[in-house]
Amino acid sequence: MAKEPVRVLVTGAAGQIGYALVPMIARGIMLGADQPVILHMLDIPPAAEALNGVKMELIDAAFPLLKGVVATTDAVEGCTGVNVAVMVGGFPRKEGMERKDVMSKNVSIYKSQAAALEKHAAPNCKVLVVANPANTNALILKEFAPSIPEKNITCLTRLDHNRALGQISERLSVPVSDVKNYPDVNHAKVQTSSGEKPVRELVKNDEWLNGEFITTVQQRGAAIIKARKLSSALSAASSACDHIRDWVLGTPEGTFVSMGVYSDGSYNVPSGLIYSFPVTCRNGEWSIVQGLPIDEVSRKKMDLTAEELKEEKDLAYSCLS
Repeated sequence: MAKEPVRVLVTGAAGQIGYALVPMIARGIMLGADQPVILHMLDIPPAAEALNGVKMELIDAAFPLLKGVVATTDAVEGCTGVNVAVMVGGFPRKEGMERKDVMSKNVSIYKSQAAALEKHAAPNCKVLVVANPANTNALILKEFAPSIPEKNITCLTRLDHNRALGQISERLSVPVSDVKNYPDVNHAKVQTSSGEKPVRELVKNDEWLNGEFITTVQQRGAAIIKARKLSSALSAASSACDHIRDWVLGTPEGTFVSMGVYSDGSYNVPSGLIYSFPVTCRNGEWSIVQGLPIDEVSRKKMDLTAEELKEEKDLAYSCLS
């Protein structure tokens, strides 16, 4: 018996990431090859014409799983009945802009979209925030959509996770599918002919792992902009699909992935932040992997990230008053 269609919202759908993402969803990459979908595409009024062009292309592609397309600039219409919301739309930082100016614009965007999801999304809607600053945009959304369970509001940290897997795969000349369990390289493993081996043992170069590897992952977005003259839309869209697919369909046995989720104090990360944790997923629920050893280098980086996110949260909340 055919499954009921799942309604998937993509905000900022006429933009670069949205344009790369919607065909992936329509093809079954996000929710599975047997799951019909109805796409809800939301964007701002100046992008209405471009959005309609994306809708025409979706129709022309004749995706068998695509059972309907809603293309709109109205948040209520866009959010009505959605089961999954991928929040790609946001206000990017432009040259000469202060952080507070950008934050203020994103706070107002996420406040109004949260209100629409709160009133009109399906119960138990799963939300993924992609637009930067993603962790803080997700916190604002959580604040103004109180009936959406806090476990259902997440942000995208899978892109850096995937970038790291890609770098290890290139370095060791192994298929990326054989590398698993990033975000901390100390826990990453590679499937070899003689079983799983730690990445550190196989790379045999701590200087590279603690230096160039980390900076390459951190600066990859800037390197792609320099090369393409455009942002890394394809890889961002692909990691958004990975994030939702693993959340909904489950992570493979023995594998954990990175998700930005609401902190419960695990690993001494202050509660009240949305922070990237190693998680496993089963039956549509994520769980933070507990008890992984954290070395001094990683601890310092984690504490610094938490401090930066706390400052960002304070700045965002100051924009609400």
